[in-house]
Amino acid sequence: MGNKPLNSKAQNSPQPVRAYETVLKSIEADLRSGKIKIGDQLPGERALAETHGISRASVRDAIRILDAMGMVRTSTGSGPNSGAVVISEPAIGLSATLRLHVASRQLSVADIVESRILLETWAARSADLSSDPERSAAVLRRTADLLTAMDDPGLNREEFHDLDSQFHVLLSSLAGNAVIEAMMESLRLSISEYVSESVSGDDAWQQIAEVLRAQHHGIHRAVAAGDGTVAATLLREHIDWFYTETRQL
Repeated sequence: MGNKPLNSKAQNSPQPVRAYETVLKSIEADLRSGKIKIGDQLPGERALAETHGISRASVRDAIRILDAMGMVRTSTGSGPNSGAVVISEPAIGLSATLRLHVASRQLSVADIVESRILLETWAARSADLSSDPERSAAVLRRTADLLTAMDDPGLNREEFHDLDSQFHVLLSSLAGNAVIEAMMESLRLSISEYVSESVSGDDAWQQIAEVLRAQHHGIHRAVAAGDGTVAATLLREHIDWFYTETRQL
Protein backbone atom coordinates (compact mmCIF):
# COMPACT_ATOMS: atom_id res chain seq x y z
CA MET A 1 0.00 0.00 0.00
CA GLY A 2 1.31 3.44 -0.88
CA ASN A 3 1.17 6.51 1.25
CA LYS A 4 -2.19 8.23 1.27
CA PRO A 5 -2.20 11.53 -0.64
CA LEU A 6 -2.46 14.65 1.42
CA ASN A 7 -5.84 16.25 1.60
CA SER A 8 -5.48 18.92 -1.10
CA LYS A 9 -8.45 20.86 0.24
CA ALA A 10 -6.89 21.15 3.68
CA GLN A 11 -3.49 21.86 2.14
CA ASN A 12 -4.78 24.75 0.05
CA SER A 13 -7.14 26.25 2.59
CA PRO A 14 -6.05 29.69 3.81
CA GLN A 15 -4.55 29.97 7.27
CA PRO A 16 -6.80 31.73 9.77
CA VAL A 17 -5.91 35.35 10.41
CA ARG A 18 -4.44 35.82 13.86
CA ALA A 19 -6.15 38.48 15.92
CA TYR A 20 -3.06 40.68 16.28
CA GLU A 21 -2.63 40.77 12.48
CA THR A 22 -5.73 42.95 12.16
CA VAL A 23 -4.00 45.59 14.30
CA LEU A 24 -0.81 45.38 12.22
CA LYS A 25 -2.70 45.72 8.95
CA SER A 26 -4.74 48.64 10.27
CA ILE A 27 -1.64 50.52 11.43
CA GLU A 28 0.08 49.84 8.10
CA ALA A 29 -2.93 51.27 6.26
CA ASP A 30 -2.97 54.34 8.52
CA LEU A 31 0.76 54.91 7.89
CA ARG A 32 0.28 54.68 4.13
CA SER A 33 -2.65 57.11 4.17
CA GLY A 34 -0.88 59.56 6.47
CA LYS A 35 -3.47 59.19 9.22
CA ILE A 36 -0.62 58.10 11.50
CA LYS A 37 2.81 59.73 11.23
CA ILE A 38 6.18 59.26 12.86
CA GLY A 39 6.07 60.74 16.35
CA ASP A 40 2.37 60.04 16.83
CA GLN A 41 1.14 58.06 19.81
CA LEU A 42 -0.93 54.98 19.01
CA PRO A 43 -4.32 54.61 20.71
CA GLY A 44 -4.26 52.70 24.00
CA GLU A 45 -4.76 48.96 24.33
CA ARG A 46 -8.43 49.28 25.29
CA ALA A 47 -9.25 51.55 22.36
CA LEU A 48 -7.49 49.30 19.84
CA ALA A 49 -9.12 46.20 21.30
CA GLU A 50 -12.60 47.75 21.04
CA THR A 51 -11.96 49.10 17.52
CA HIS A 52 -10.89 45.71 16.16
CA GLY A 53 -13.07 43.50 18.34
CA ILE A 54 -10.15 41.57 19.80
CA SER A 55 -8.67 41.02 23.24
CA ARG A 56 -6.19 43.38 24.86
CA ALA A 57 -3.73 40.47 24.94
CA SER A 58 -3.83 40.34 21.13
CA VAL A 59 -3.26 44.10 20.98
CA ARG A 60 -0.21 43.68 23.25
CA ASP A 61 1.10 40.99 20.87
CA ALA A 62 0.79 43.42 17.97
CA ILE A 63 2.60 46.19 19.86
CA ARG A 64 5.41 43.81 20.83
CA ILE A 65 5.86 42.84 17.18
CA LEU A 66 5.92 46.48 16.08
CA ASP A 67 8.49 47.18 18.82
CA ALA A 68 10.70 44.31 17.61
CA MET A 69 10.37 45.60 14.04
CA GLY A 70 11.60 49.04 15.05
CA MET A 71 8.27 50.67 14.25
CA VAL A 72 7.25 51.81 17.74
CA ARG A 73 8.90 52.73 21.00
CA THR A 74 7.00 51.78 24.12
CA SER A 75 7.18 53.34 27.56
CA THR A 76 5.06 53.42 30.67
CA GLY A 77 3.50 56.43 32.36
CA SER A 78 1.36 59.20 30.94
CA GLY A 79 1.82 62.04 28.50
CA PRO A 80 2.65 62.35 24.78
CA ASN A 81 5.74 60.12 25.00
CA SER A 82 4.11 57.27 26.92
CA GLY A 83 2.49 54.15 25.49
CA ALA A 84 3.46 53.20 21.93
CA VAL A 85 4.95 56.05 19.89
CA VAL A 86 5.54 55.57 16.16
CA ILE A 87 9.19 55.62 15.10
CA SER A 88 10.96 54.15 12.08
CA GLU A 89 14.23 52.31 12.63
CA PRO A 90 14.22 49.63 9.91
CA ALA A 91 17.69 48.32 10.74
CA ILE A 92 16.44 47.08 14.13
CA GLY A 93 13.86 44.71 12.68
CA LEU A 94 16.06 43.58 9.80
CA SER A 95 19.04 42.87 12.04
CA ALA A 96 16.97 40.96 14.60
CA THR A 97 15.68 38.67 11.86
CA LEU A 98 19.10 38.20 10.31
CA ARG A 99 20.72 37.46 13.68
CA LEU A 100 18.27 34.63 14.35
CA HIS A 101 18.82 33.09 10.92
CA VAL A 102 22.58 33.37 11.30
CA ALA A 103 22.30 31.68 14.71
CA SER A 104 20.19 28.89 13.19
CA ARG A 105 22.87 28.35 10.51
CA GLN A 106 20.39 29.09 7.72
CA LEU A 107 22.42 32.17 6.85
CA SER A 108 26.19 31.97 7.06
CA VAL A 109 28.52 34.68 8.31
CA ALA A 110 30.37 34.36 5.00
CA ASP A 111 27.20 35.24 3.08
CA ILE A 112 26.53 38.21 5.37
CA VAL A 113 30.10 39.44 4.84
CA GLU A 114 29.81 39.06 1.05
CA SER A 115 26.51 40.95 1.08
CA ARG A 116 28.13 43.73 3.07
CA ILE A 117 30.96 43.93 0.53
CA LEU A 118 28.48 44.20 -2.34
CA LEU A 119 26.54 46.99 -0.62
CA GLU A 120 29.55 48.99 0.56
CA THR A 121 31.44 48.83 -2.72
CA TRP A 122 28.28 49.83 -4.63
CA ALA A 123 27.75 52.73 -2.23
CA ALA A 124 31.35 53.87 -2.64
CA ARG A 125 31.08 53.89 -6.43
CA SER A 126 27.69 55.60 -6.32
CA ALA A 127 28.64 58.36 -3.88
CA ASP A 128 28.33 61.80 -5.43
CA LEU A 129 29.81 64.43 -3.13
CA SER A 130 28.69 67.24 -5.42
CA SER A 131 24.98 66.37 -5.27
CA ASP A 132 24.71 67.77 -1.74
CA PRO A 133 28.06 69.42 -0.90
CA GLU A 134 26.99 70.63 2.53
CA ARG A 135 25.77 67.22 3.68
CA SER A 136 28.77 65.46 2.12
CA ALA A 137 31.15 67.80 3.93
CA ALA A 138 29.34 67.14 7.21
CA VAL A 139 29.61 63.34 6.71
CA LEU A 140 33.31 63.60 5.90
CA ARG A 141 33.93 65.73 8.98
CA ARG A 142 32.02 63.30 11.18
CA THR A 143 33.85 60.27 9.77
CA ALA A 144 37.18 62.08 10.24
CA ASP A 145 36.24 62.63 13.89
CA LEU A 146 35.44 58.92 14.19
CA LEU A 147 38.87 58.06 12.79
CA THR A 148 40.51 60.30 15.37
CA ALA A 149 38.55 58.58 18.13
CA MET A 150 39.50 55.13 16.79
CA ASP A 151 43.17 56.11 16.73
CA ASP A 152 43.16 56.31 20.54
CA PRO A 153 45.22 53.29 21.68
CA GLY A 154 43.37 53.22 25.00
CA LEU A 155 40.02 52.57 23.32
CA ASN A 156 38.47 49.25 24.35
CA ARG A 157 37.26 46.77 21.77
CA GLU A 158 33.55 47.43 22.16
CA GLU A 159 34.03 51.17 21.75
CA PHE A 160 36.20 50.61 18.70
CA HIS A 161 33.60 48.37 17.04
CA ASP A 162 30.86 50.91 17.72
CA LEU A 163 32.89 53.73 16.13
CA ASP A 164 33.91 51.42 13.30
CA SER A 165 30.29 50.61 12.45
CA GLN A 166 29.30 54.28 12.54
CA PHE A 167 32.17 55.03 10.16
CA HIS A 168 31.05 52.45 7.60
CA VAL A 169 27.34 53.27 7.77
CA LEU A 170 28.01 57.00 7.45
CA LEU A 171 30.23 56.53 4.40
CA SER A 172 27.60 54.34 2.75
CA SER A 173 25.03 57.11 3.34
CA LEU A 174 26.89 59.26 0.79
CA ALA A 175 25.25 57.14 -1.91
CA GLY A 176 21.94 58.73 -0.94
CA ASN A 177 20.02 55.45 -0.72
CA ALA A 178 18.13 55.01 2.56
CA VAL A 179 17.45 51.31 1.93
CA ILE A 180 21.15 50.58 1.43
CA GLU A 181 21.95 52.52 4.60
CA ALA A 182 19.39 50.52 6.63
CA MET A 183 20.60 47.24 5.18
CA MET A 184 24.20 48.17 5.96
CA GLU A 185 23.31 48.79 9.59
CA SER A 186 21.27 45.59 9.82
CA LEU A 187 24.06 43.47 8.33
CA ARG A 188 26.52 44.94 10.82
CA LEU A 189 24.24 44.23 13.76
CA SER A 190 23.44 40.71 12.56
CA ILE A 191 27.04 39.54 13.07
CA SER A 192 28.05 41.83 15.93
CA GLU A 193 28.37 38.85 18.30
CA TYR A 194 30.61 37.07 15.83
CA VAL A 195 32.82 40.15 15.56
CA SER A 196 33.06 40.70 19.32
CA GLU A 197 33.88 37.04 20.02
CA SER A 198 36.21 36.48 17.07
CA VAL A 199 39.36 37.83 18.76
CA SER A 200 39.85 36.57 22.31
CA GLY A 201 43.26 37.99 23.25
CA ASP A 202 44.07 41.68 23.74
CA ASP A 203 47.47 41.33 22.09
CA ALA A 204 45.94 39.84 18.95
CA TRP A 205 43.25 42.52 18.96
CA GLN A 206 45.78 45.38 19.19
CA GLN A 207 47.60 44.05 16.13
CA ILE A 208 44.35 43.77 14.19
CA ALA A 209 43.16 47.21 15.31
CA GLU A 210 46.40 48.78 14.08
CA VAL A 211 45.80 47.42 10.58
CA LEU A 212 42.14 48.43 10.66
CA ARG A 213 43.08 52.01 11.53
CA ALA A 214 45.42 52.27 8.56
CA GLN A 215 42.80 50.77 6.24
CA HIS A 216 40.12 53.17 7.51
CA HIS A 217 42.30 56.19 6.80
CA GLY A 218 43.01 54.96 3.27
CA ILE A 219 39.31 54.44 2.58
CA HIS A 220 38.47 57.88 3.95
CA ARG A 221 41.09 59.58 1.77
CA ALA A 222 39.71 57.89 -1.35
CA VAL A 223 36.12 58.83 -0.54
CA ALA A 224 37.08 62.43 0.30
CA ALA A 225 38.92 62.65 -3.03
CA GLY A 226 35.80 61.47 -4.85
CA ASP A 227 37.52 58.34 -6.14
CA GLY A 228 34.80 55.75 -5.77
CA THR A 229 36.67 53.06 -7.66
CA VAL A 230 39.67 53.17 -5.34
CA ALA A 231 37.42 53.45 -2.28
CA ALA A 232 35.45 50.37 -3.38
CA THR A 233 38.65 48.37 -3.90
CA LEU A 234 39.98 49.38 -0.48
CA LEU A 235 36.67 48.53 1.18
CA ARG A 236 36.63 45.05 -0.34
CA GLU A 237 40.22 44.42 0.75
CA HIS A 238 39.46 45.79 4.23
CA ILE A 239 36.37 43.64 4.85
CA ASP A 240 37.94 40.52 3.29
CA TRP A 241 41.09 40.96 5.37
CA PHE A 242 39.24 41.30 8.68
CA TYR A 243 36.97 38.32 7.99
CA THR A 244 39.94 36.16 6.97
CA GLU A 245 41.96 37.14 10.04
CA THR A 246 39.14 36.55 12.52
CA ARG A 247 38.10 33.28 10.87
CA GLN A 248 41.66 31.97 11.30
CA LEU A 249 41.69 33.01 14.95
